[in-house]
Order: sequence, then C-alpha cells, then structure tokens
Amino acid sequence: MHHFLYRDGELYAEEVPVREIAQAVGTPFYLYSTATLRRHIRVFDQAFSRIRHLVCYSVKANSNLAVLSLLAKEGAGADIVSGGELFRAQKAGIKPEKIVFSGVGKTRKEIRQALKAGILMFNVESLGELEVISEEARNLGQRAPIAIRVNPDVDPKTHPYISTGLKKNKFGLDVETAFQAYLRAKEDPYLEIVGVDCHIGSQLTQVSPFVEALRRIKAFVLRLAEEGISLRYLDLGGGLGIVYGQESPPPPEEYASALQEELKDLDITLILEPGRVIVGNAGILVTQVLYFKETPAKKFIIVDAGMNDLLRPAFYQAYHEIKPVVERPRERIIADIVGPICETGDFLARDREIAKVSPGELLAVMSAGAYGFVMSSNYNSRPRPAEVLVSGKEFFVVRKRESYQDLIAGEEIPDFLNPKLR
Repeated sequence: MHHFLYRDGELYAEEVPVREIAQAVGTPFYLYSTATLRRHIRVFDQAFSRIRHLVCYSVKANSNLAVLSLLAKEGAGADIVSGGELFRAQKAGIKPEKIVFSGVGKTRKEIRQALKAGILMFNVESLGELEVISEEARNLGQRAPIAIRVNPDVDPKTHPYISTGLKKNKFGLDVETAFQAYLRAKEDPYLEIVGVDCHIGSQLTQVSPFVEALRRIKAFVLRLAEEGISLRYLDLGGGLGIVYGQESPPPPEEYASALQEELKDLDITLILEPGRVIVGNAGILVTQVLYFKETPAKKFIIVDAGMNDLLRPAFYQAYHEIKPVVERPRERIIADIVGPICETGDFLARDREIAKVSPGELLAVMSAGAYGFVMSSNYNSRPRPAEVLVSGKEFFVVRKRESYQDLIAGEEIPDFLNPKLR
C-alpha cells in the first residue's frame, strides 16, 4: 500500500498533485510519502509484536536525513555499513544503542568512530576485522560489542548481485571458521560477545530461505551455548522483497509468523534490518519527456532522468513501473525509455508497452524509494536530483538539487596549470 494514486486522471502524492511539485522544483526529482513510510515501518514492527525484537532500518536503502528522522521518531534503529551512515543516523536522532555496524570493509577510523559512539554491536565479517576491532577497543580502553556474521550457504533465489548468503559471496564467515572466531573472541578481554549475525540477500520473495537460514543459525547458537557462549541478539538481516511488477512477496505478518515458530525455544532478541520493504514503494522518481524518437528498429522516449539518477535498471536489469503523471486516452506503443547519458546501457525500461507521451509531459518511475538517490552519481557531470518529502497537503525539499558549483566543490587547478598565474 502506498499513497501515490490517481484522482481524476492526475497522479497525486498524498494530497498534492505531482505536477504541482514538478512545477515548483523542476525535474528530475525523487518524491517520498510520509504516510507511506509511517505505515510501512508500523506494519513491519507490529508484525513482530509477539517476538522480542529490534527493527534496525537498513540505511543504505535510503539515507536521506528526513527519512531517517521520520523512522527514528517511529522508534527504529539503524543498520549501517560506513562511518558516513553512522554520522547520518546520529544526525537524524537514532540512538547509538540501536545501531548495528555491518559491512566487510570497516576501516580503523570507522571502528573507532563507532566505539566512541557506543553502538549496539559490530557485525564482524572476517578474522582480520575481529583483530582490528580488538586492537582499537584496547587502544580506547573499552570492550567492543560484537556479533560474527555467519554465512549459512542458503540460496536466497534472488538476483546474483544481491545474493549474500552463499559460500561464494564475499560476506561473512563459513560456519566452522565462525565457530573458531567465537572461541577466539571468548578469550579476548577487549571483545564482548553479544550476538550472531546472518544476512542472505535482498529482494527475497519467499519465506523459505529465511526459515532455512534461521534453522542453521539456531543450530549454531545451540552449539555456542555448549561452549559457554550465550548470546543476547540474533540478527537475521533484511531482504524481504516488494512488488515492482509481477512479484508476490509475503506480507510481513507471514514472514514474522514463520520466524516466530522457529524462535519459540530461544531466549534471544531478534534484530531485523528491513530497508527496501520500508522505503521502496514509499518513493517515486519524476522525470520529464524531452523527445520522442523513432528509428526503423525502435521507438524511444527520451527523458531527463538517466542511469546516473536511477541505476537499478541498467545495473540489475531491474523492472520499475512507469506511468504518465497525467492520464488520458492515447495510443499505446512499445518503446525504450532512455536518459541523456552517453551509454547504451542508459535506460529506465526496454521494450515497454507505454502510453505515447509527448515532449514536456511527466512520467513517474514507481517503487524508486530504495536504492535510488543513494546509488546516484555525477556521471557526465550531471547534478544529482532534488529529494522531496510530502506530508498531507504540504511538500518539503529535503535535499536541494545540486548546482554546477556543487560539481566542482573541492576541486582545484594547481598553480602550474592555472593560466592566470603564469
């Protein structure tokens, strides 16, 4: 359920016509719905009400400060993968004791930053990282709370680029190596074992891979208990999918019910890291049609949003529904919807049946709230788009569109190349 709906043939975001926002802020821009974000985080959290749990929103899905602040006010914690995401989470008011730090490449600087902040725990991805965390904790004279990410070798049945729980993936440690790592950590005075972590992938549309992973992790937890290692947290990660097109992912209630059955004999707090399922359908990308082009082989709708604005279609061959902002009876055509980037891979859709729209009209790229702006870039020296948040009858620019000056901020021409100084 989201709050981007047509009224009398015109697309609205909550109570505001999308066309009016476009007139005010220009295109392209990302548009997020407060009501949808609130509904999604509440429905997800409520689904687990019968389980002791903590929802740590996956910041990498959408890290806008306004979005993070809204989720913080709903009681969410954060799953972070960088020092920058920790900085953002704290700026948005997320309490450090609700923050878990994941990711395979934590630097010493980031580890110190997280230790000083007092985060809930590090999800440790390698033996080398475990040693560095111990060293940095010793240097600061404190103990580092850790969970080790166990790779359960479960096929998540998703796109290979977002599969993270197979042996061949770079994430986590295999079961036996992880077990030895726990024994090593048990003897370290600067490490405090608080949990275990597992994450098998993103955009999962079945419950069964989650259940299989949980069963394997549960057996691992019981094995640790035999060694006198008790855990307070079991972090199962995120990954629950959403509807982009024809998918039929399980609702949070079904997901929660399946996990509850598996956890009933464990005295442990479940940590969940939803990202896409919270923000994915809470946002759209609005773009303007620049040109219509027809060749002997193809029809093209050329728009002002490119792969630098929304990378998913080019990178993952991902599907996003694309709708006219103003509906009217018109011819249906098969066309590629492409952007202005100088790459053949710059497309939002290929061979898509769509209404034939004219230059100047607006299109809404749906389900763009997750992995949209966060994956954008300045390729082709294009300023990144604005981000806008709607709340009822009001809208707010929560990130200004970049300017040309923003593009060169931080750059310098050395004196020997500066003609004014020669």
